[in-house]
Amino acid sequence: MRARFIAGEVWSGLRRNLSMALSVVLVTMVSMFLLGMGLLAQRQADTMKGYWYDRIQVSIYLCNDKATAPNCQGKAATDAEQQAIRTQLKAMPEVKEVFHETEQQAYDRFKEQFRNSPVTGNVRVGDIPQSFRVQLDDPSKFPIVTSQFEAAPGVASVQDQEQVLERFFKIINWITAFSVALAALMVVCATLLMATTIRQAAFIRRREIGIMRLVGASNATIRMPFILEMLVVATLGVALAIFLLWLGLRFIFNRGFNTVLSSALIGSGDVWALTPWLVGGVIVIAVLTSLFTLRRYLRV
Repeated sequence: MRARFIAGEVWSGLRRNLSMALSVVLVTMVSMFLLGMGLLAQRQADTMKGYWYDRIQVSIYLCNDKATAPNCQGKAATDAEQQAIRTQLKAMPEVKEVFHETEQQAYDRFKEQFRNSPVTGNVRVGDIPQSFRVQLDDPSKFPIVTSQFEAAPGVASVQDQEQVLERFFKIINWITAFSVALAALMVVCATLLMATTIRQAAFIRRREIGIMRLVGASNATIRMPFILEMLVVATLGVALAIFLLWLGLRFIFNRGFNTVLSSALIGSGDVWALTPWLVGGVIVIAVLTSLFTLRRYLRV
């Protein structure tokens, strides 16, 4: 089997069937891009979980004159109640660090976090009560803190940031599942298009195939150009998808979000980590589709 002959057959087949080959490239590119986006979204969720779960805080909001919680009874927490809560927190082995946030500090933090929102004009000092912000050694131990303080004197409510983050990560997981499902549908479309392209190429080159049979060419010699054609177009499609993933991650995602968040973001390395799996998957699909189609429609 001469390499020059095979290469010539591959080039001739791609040139004759250029429109179908371009269609396979584009469909493969879109399907692998969607799959890569879904996998990268999941990697981002896992990265953010590892980052933010280490920083989860439990907020113990104290009663003030505006509190409507039944435990407050319209009275602000006294100095003695605040000191009792602080002492109890510091004595708990689950607690890593305790920080007392005054009403002024809570107001200033709110204004900084929501500085671009019109709602900040409706908030005044005292609307956000003072609190103890508690960092735990193990965020899963939140129920222990809740049971200790949700009904304690001077406590209006106890909130855990994990509850907010879980809803956020659940949304990311749904986006990931949708992207992967859509990518799977596109992979099916790419597979069917590959099979159709091979059938059409075999029909166009039926005279050459007949001559090759007459001169005693082996099955491998006849089938190899079709397989290589699919490998070329499929590899080109996945290469374009990887380039688009890298381009979007580097110049849109990272350069945009890094101006707001300095950590807990995926990077170009995550794209390169997915590259072998995307390329390998496309190669397997192209080879299996070619072999199955040739066995069924090319009787050699």
